[in-house]
Amino acid sequence: MLVLGDLHIGGTVAGLSGNGLVLQDNGRDNLSIVGNGSFTFPTAAPSGGSYAVTAFAQPFNQTCTVSKGSGTASTNVNSVQVTCVSSEQVLYSFGQAPDGKYPSANLVFDKAGNLYGTTAQGGAFGYGTVFKLTENQGQWNETVLYSFCQQGQYCSDGAGPNSSLVIDAAGDLYGTTLGGGAYGDTGGGALGDGVVFELSPQPGGTWTETVLHSFGNGNDGIAPFAGLVFDKAGNLYGTTFRGGTSVPSVCPDSCGTVFELSPGSNSQWTEKVIYIFCSQSDCADGASPASQLIFDSTGNLYGTTQSGGSVAQHTNGTVFELSPTQNGQWSEVVLYAFQGGADDGEFPEGGLAQDANGNLYGATQFGYSAPAGGANNGTVFKLTKGSQGQWTETLINGFCSQANCDDGSQPLAGVMLDQSGNVYGTTFMGGAFDWGVVYKLTAQNIGFWPESILYAFEGAGDGFNPHAGLILDNSGNLYGVAFQGGADGNGVVFKITP
Repeated sequence: MLVLGDLHIGGTVAGLSGNGLVLQDNGRDNLSIVGNGSFTFPTAAPSGGSYAVTAFAQPFNQTCTVSKGSGTASTNVNSVQVTCVSSEQVLYSFGQAPDGKYPSANLVFDKAGNLYGTTAQGGAFGYGTVFKLTENQGQWNETVLYSFCQQGQYCSDGAGPNSSLVIDAAGDLYGTTLGGGAYGDTGGGALGDGVVFELSPQPGGTWTETVLHSFGNGNDGIAPFAGLVFDKAGNLYGTTFRGGTSVPSVCPDSCGTVFELSPGSNSQWTEKVIYIFCSQSDCADGASPASQLIFDSTGNLYGTTQSGGSVAQHTNGTVFELSPTQNGQWSEVVLYAFQGGADDGEFPEGGLAQDANGNLYGATQFGYSAPAGGANNGTVFKLTKGSQGQWTETLINGFCSQANCDDGSQPLAGVMLDQSGNVYGTTFMGGAFDWGVVYKLTAQNIGFWPESILYAFEGAGDGFNPHAGLILDNSGNLYGVAFQGGADGNGVVFKITP
């Protein structure tokens, strides 16, 4: 029933399929919308009064925009248009060979807005691809830039890229593969112990691959899961999941390394292992790194290990810092050793993000028990450096705090920050359909940060079980990959419009 005025304010809703849409007029008059068709706000407007209709709350898995939503009412207003679309847009569904399948690493933009990424399998030879997505009038077209295992029986050019890519100023792409390389059938497994590769664009649109380093020779690291990072001098840094020291109770197949690759004359690159994990008793310094490293402004490196840490409980993982010393060596310090259990996270698989104040953020796949929810479903954490150099961990989210883990469960990837300090990420499981979610944590000073589910994967053509994290464009849209799902079940590249 209309009250307190003369003129009706309303319009139509189209495309609505989910629950939860709330429209608001002039910042105070709320109206819940349950279906498509016409609507009218319960409070009327005086003749000559202003109106301003907005979407106060978005429906589940949709984004609704308002057009013709503001003005001055001189007659009844029925021209407000509310249009709802899926919050997720599938930019590309991976198909059958020679296309790639099972993307598991973060995407990267080039300066022109093209997207690049890797798939762990598929391609012309079945051992993964590097791909490019280019937008043309709202449509995204994929090009496979390289299919791995073109060279030799043991894939000397690499096999199975699980890493994200990094782009240099010339537009060359750099990454790692988990297998392949020069030492298959000799020093490593049947398909070798992984490579660092470079892809360079050529005239005519082709790309040339060069292996910069093959792992598995002597005391070298093996099995690089993660991507690379450049320093200011053009050296590359990364981690290997195995190689180095073996500790039977923690990492019987060897405990991992951090390496540096330096360019030299004649396009030759030289690798140096700058740290070997489990160099301390009971792997107190960490073990089994699977994440990409980050640099701070002074040249220190930060990363995570999946296990190691506390001497008493050496399986929960660490956050570590590597600092260059005057003699050309690197010194490692564990900033935090995860305790696991009901009150802390454990098993950080993804990398870190750093804010302008130097605080570090990341996620753990397991750990934490929600008071009214499930146990061991993962966390998001913040590490703050104190005046005396000590680091303090704060949990800013514990997953499965809602019934049926509708807020997400088991984040495999790290997190990213926007300019306001809000945190974004994905979870492998949980959500309304238990296929994972895209989430946002809104920054605040104390306690758990408020969580918003930007999208819950439905387990079909929209993709599901995301392994990787997210990247942000200049308009605030989020881009990522889902490991499975899509038209052929081989994974998708998606865009989320918050």
